[in-house]
Amino acid sequence: MAFLSKGRLSKMMLEILLQFPSGTKNLKQNITFRLGMVGQMSTSRDINAAWNETKKKAANLYPEKFILDGRGVLHWNDGNIKILEKLDKKISSRNYKKLNELAAQENCSVDALISKLVSDYKKHKK
Repeated sequence: MAFLSKGRLSKMMLEILLQFPSGTKNLKQNITFRLGMVGQMSTSRDINAAWNETKKKAANLYPEKFILDGRGVLHWNDGNIKILEKLDKKISSRNYKKLNELAAQENCSVDALISKLVSDYKKHKK
């Protein structure tokens, strides 16, 4: 039996999320820790469902602070992440960030960078 409803748990998570300074890492773990006894009494299934709802709410209600990418990962909106919605969901977070950094260095979009990489690959493959 659920200790709290998913909606109430999500609301509490969002309130805690908004208190974090920009750039805080491991948001879900930090929020769960700050929930205290409520977090300990809730099941993993309830916490995961509430976290998924919280991510969507944060990105929709506070787009100046948060970005939800196509893979469902919540990022701080500090201008470093350029979201490409059609990107393969199997790409690792590390390579995803490297791709964004490289696009910024080359002063182009991620889509244009991928096009260049593919064309260079085809040229060198022959």
